[in-house]
Amino acid sequence: MASRTQRHMSEQRNNASIPLEMTSNGPIDPDTAIQNPKFLHDPESAAVGVKYSKRDWSEVNMDRGHGTGNGSAAGVGSVLSAHKIDYWVKVSSGCCKSEDKQILTNISAVFKQGMSAIMGPTGSGKSSFLDVLAGRKDPAGVRGHLLLDGKPVPENFKCMVGYVVQDDVVMGTLTVRENFAFSAALRLPSSVKAEERKQRVKQVIKDLGLSRCADTKVGNEFIRGVSGGERKRCNIGMELIISPPVLFLDEPTTGLDANTANTVLMFLRRLSRKGRTIIFSIHQPRFSIYRLFDNLLLLSQGVTVYHGPAREALDFFQTQEHNNPPDFFLDVINGDLRALSDDQAVDDDLESEPVSQHDKLVDGYRKSRWNQMLQSEVNGIFSEFESNGGNKGDKHEKIEYASGFGQQAGVLAVRSLRNLTRNPATAGITIGSTLLFSIIISLIFWQLGDSKSDGFTDREGVLFFLIMYQMFFVLLLLYITGKEFCSSSS
Repeated sequence: MASRTQRHMSEQRNNASIPLEMTSNGPIDPDTAIQNPKFLHDPESAAVGVKYSKRDWSEVNMDRGHGTGNGSAAGVGSVLSAHKIDYWVKVSSGCCKSEDKQILTNISAVFKQGMSAIMGPTGSGKSSFLDVLAGRKDPAGVRGHLLLDGKPVPENFKCMVGYVVQDDVVMGTLTVRENFAFSAALRLPSSVKAEERKQRVKQVIKDLGLSRCADTKVGNEFIRGVSGGERKRCNIGMELIISPPVLFLDEPTTGLDANTANTVLMFLRRLSRKGRTIIFSIHQPRFSIYRLFDNLLLLSQGVTVYHGPAREALDFFQTQEHNNPPDFFLDVINGDLRALSDDQAVDDDLESEPVSQHDKLVDGYRKSRWNQMLQSEVNGIFSEFESNGGNKGDKHEKIEYASGFGQQAGVLAVRSLRNLTRNPATAGITIGSTLLFSIIISLIFWQLGDSKSDGFTDREGVLFFLIMYQMFFVLLLLYITGKEFCSSSS
């Protein structure tokens, strides 16, 4: 059994693995790294005999500082480090009872300039960890330390970073420029003049490559608008208005076709080369997308099973015949023995004493050099943090909300009015139903009595119906224009 396993691992190294060496700046040059001419295949490309070669990796790294002459990146991004993060939530355990459930367990990670992907099977905690990093979870259930450039993150950290949610947040009836202007009006400080905001919006449109469709409506289920890739970039642009030091994205490729997803990730890669720290969760990407990642964090049941350079994950798992590394990673994490192509190895595993695949992965990672390198870096950052006084030391300035209540109400009112006027059907229903309801109420309460008892009661009834009508009608409009209603009806 031992000799067969050693022979199996030897064949893996000779046939498929890509041994890489780690430097202070990341993976070495692809020409040195790639040893085997039989390189990785994308399943869709392999069907037509297309192989990924050294040129593919070189194109990915041409702006990283590894393939350039000066050996430096375009900018220096912020470093976000997580130290022994635990996350608990309360779940119902019966009538009027609740218990704590641990979602994340002792996770440490360092995210630097570049693209960092968080992967894992469904229920692994990748979205929860992303929300914890972005400060979007209840701090009462979070244990551990989050540091930005070696300093504790401010209380309202989410105000200074960008977070692109999975679902669209743009208004379909507004143009790309108007959506960006809306974000700028609410998120830029009041000290920023109107002309400066316009210039900021113009610059973001240019950076996103949306100049051609800047004055085109984004579109929705009823209005034809921009393409899927342009729409996703528009969502990203809503966050880039504030020039965040860290940009978070929750599964940015969900709902996009393969070509559009690749376009969006290529844009994020170019953005990271300008000094951005980009962190995102993603589920089972194609290899053409996976090769764009700088760093990879793999989670299984809320525990880290790999954290390091994305390309070195291939060497860590040492696959034999993997067509798509992300698929293989998730197969291994899920304990799917079919991920191995050696039938005898599968039979041996079935006959052996059952051991949790999750425990094997966790134990293997803890003993690996990748974990040792991470712990060394994390301990160095945390030691410097404690030497400066810990929580009592130098902190980032607390970020206040950029706009007050009055400004927020005014901006939202203008956007709602603009949205109403650009929806003829909705505007017609609103005006028509209001007039009809007014006529009905007028006829019912025509010539009210002047007596103190009947007249007072009747007038109370008028006010009650008017208030109830306004409440139900507002909710009705939200339901009609809701994305869930439109999607389920199509």
